[in-house]
Amino acid sequence: MTRIRPNYSEILRLGAMGLTQQDIAVSVGASKKTVNKILRLAKERGIEWCSDPPVTNDQLAEQLFNKPQQLRVSSTRQLPDLSYIHKELMRKSVNRKLLWREYVERCRLGNVEPLMYSQFCFYIQQDEERRRATMRIHHKPAERIEVDWAGDPACIIDPVTGETVKAWLFVGTLPYSQYTFVKAFTDQKQKAWLQAHVDMYRYFGGVSKILVPDNCKTAVVHNNNWYTPKLNTSYHELAAHYGTAIIPAMVRTPKDKPSAEGNVRHVSTWITAALRNQQFFSLSELNESIAEKLEAYNHRKFQKRDGSPYKVFIEEEQPYLLSLPAFPFELAEWRTATVQYSDIKTRFVRMPDFLIEMEVARRDGSYDKVMKNYTQPSLLILDEWLLEKPNDSECHDIQTLISMREVYGLKSQDA
Repeated sequence: MTRIRPNYSEILRLGAMGLTQQDIAVSVGASKKTVNKILRLAKERGIEWCSDPPVTNDQLAEQLFNKPQQLRVSSTRQLPDLSYIHKELMRKSVNRKLLWREYVERCRLGNVEPLMYSQFCFYIQQDEERRRATMRIHHKPAERIEVDWAGDPACIIDPVTGETVKAWLFVGTLPYSQYTFVKAFTDQKQKAWLQAHVDMYRYFGGVSKILVPDNCKTAVVHNNNWYTPKLNTSYHELAAHYGTAIIPAMVRTPKDKPSAEGNVRHVSTWITAALRNQQFFSLSELNESIAEKLEAYNHRKFQKRDGSPYKVFIEEEQPYLLSLPAFPFELAEWRTATVQYSDIKTRFVRMPDFLIEMEVARRDGSYDKVMKNYTQPSLLILDEWLLEKPNDSECHDIQTLISMREVYGLKSQDA
């Protein structure tokens, strides 16, 4: 019994009209599975229904089912610049249709015959397959950075006691280029966590739009709800300073940050294991050796892709990173010293800490209460006085403090 071939052109035409696959199957007398397959292949290979010029069913069958390598184009037609197209497709709102129209216009200006849209898409797909890219780009350049602590620590030997101290490796990865930052710290506490991010952004020379951390306590305050985590306050301030958005990975869901998870394993091999036979007597000495290994790691050649993480990062990703702020983020530490000399109550505070505390108080509505606390000590010592030029709100804070202490001093004298 001869098998009747479906009308591929009619399937594409009805699909372009927005009909459901079930309605198309009934209309052309084919199974829903066949309609689904035809529409999927057409989408993957960039084939669209076109009435002018008409395309025969045999021609459509060849385009749909033959591999892109089998496509043959007249030598009189100009091939598109695939390297240029690859870079342009990374840009927001740029698609194949737009690039094809621009390509056709350039061909007409040069009196050269252009490729049809379907042929144009075939060549793009060939290039994407060579680069081992999929039709849907899962990671856009500079879109996100994934961060985590490596599971295997390195070791430092105390030169005085001979005691072995663990050093934990912070790993930050740009998923698109796989360009990675690694640095060792003596603990995984908040200060080390925030400093690691500051050093990472400096290393990358820019900031991504999204930051994806793990659910560690230095990043997330869980509040007994794993699905709507609350960010650590200092971590939120860091994100605001660098203009990025933090989207924590869900607990026990490593697929939310696969690049960081994968590079943690690679770092354990390329760096931690590679340095296993060396002895380090300081953290700086360890980080110098890590930097050397990291340089080699980022320059390694891809197995299924052209270039290296460093090359892809420099050429395709770094230009799209957000600019670094004028000054790096500084972790605010509030320390209050109260010393009693007879009846004199004294308080010592750094001017930068005072200004940060007042900014936080302004946001959470406790401004008057916090300012009043600074009027209580008889002697208030502000260290590092105006080392940097204050902005308008900081000038207001300083003037308010002086005015309130003058009022408080008069009341004390009257009493």
